[in-house]
Amino acid sequence: MSDYNSQDLRARAAEARGQAGVDIDQGLRSYMLGVYNYMAGALVITGLAAYALFSAAFVESAQGLQLTSLGTSIYNSPIQYVLMFAPLAFVLVLSFGINKLSASATQMLFWAFSAIMGLSLSYIFAVYQLGSITQVFLITAIAFGGLSLYGYTTKRDLSAMGAFMVMGLIGIIVASLVNLFLQSSALQFAISVIGVLVFAGLTAWDTQKIKSMYNAAEDSATRTKKSVMGALTLYLDFINMFLFLLRLFGDRR
Repeated sequence: MSDYNSQDLRARAAEARGQAGVDIDQGLRSYMLGVYNYMAGALVITGLAAYALFSAAFVESAQGLQLTSLGTSIYNSPIQYVLMFAPLAFVLVLSFGINKLSASATQMLFWAFSAIMGLSLSYIFAVYQLGSITQVFLITAIAFGGLSLYGYTTKRDLSAMGAFMVMGLIGIIVASLVNLFLQSSALQFAISVIGVLVFAGLTAWDTQKIKSMYNAAEDSATRTKKSVMGALTLYLDFINMFLFLLRLFGDRR
C-alpha cells in the first residue's frame, strides 16, 4: 500500500509540474505577443505620422519637391532640431522613470514617442522614392522576423554576442560623429553596413533577453510595463536596421 501511495504521489507531482509548465508556456507566449503587438502598433503610428507631416510640409511642382509654409516653418527653423532630439527625451524618460510610472502612463508615453519618432523621420519621404521605402521596409520586416524568431527559440546564450554588438554600436556612434566633419561617403557606407550587422545581432539578443525577463508571478501592471519596454527595445532595433538598409539600398529622388 505504501508503494502504491508513493507512486501515486509521484505521478500527481509530475502531473502538477507538467501543468505548471503548460501555464508558464502559455503565459510566456501571451507576454511575447503583447511585446510584438505594442511594437507593431508603434510602427504603424510612426509610419502614419511620418507620411502625414511629409504630405503637409512638401508639395510636388515642376521643379520637384517644394516646402510649404508649414514645411518652411519646421525645416528652416530650430523646430527641426526639436523634432530630431525629442524622441531621445522620451526614451530617457521611459528608461529611467519606468519604476515610477504607472502602466497607463507608460503606454501613453510609448504611443507619444512613436508619433514623435514618425515626425522626426518624415524627411525620408523627401529623400527616397516611396516605392523604395516600402521595399526596404518589407526587407527589414522579413529580416527582423527571422532574427527575432532565432533569438526566441535558440538554446544558445547570446549574452557574449550582445556585449560585442553593444561595443559595435558605440563604435558606430563615434564613427558617425567623426563623419559629420569628414563627410566621407566611403565611411558612411562602412557605417551603414556595420550598422545593419550590429542591429541584426541586437535583435536576436534583445529578443532572448526580453523572453528571459518573463515572470509568471508578476502582476498585470508590471507585466504591461515590461511588455512596453520590450517593445521599445525591439522597435529601436527595427527602426535603426531599416534606416541603415535604406541608406544602402534606397533609391533617392
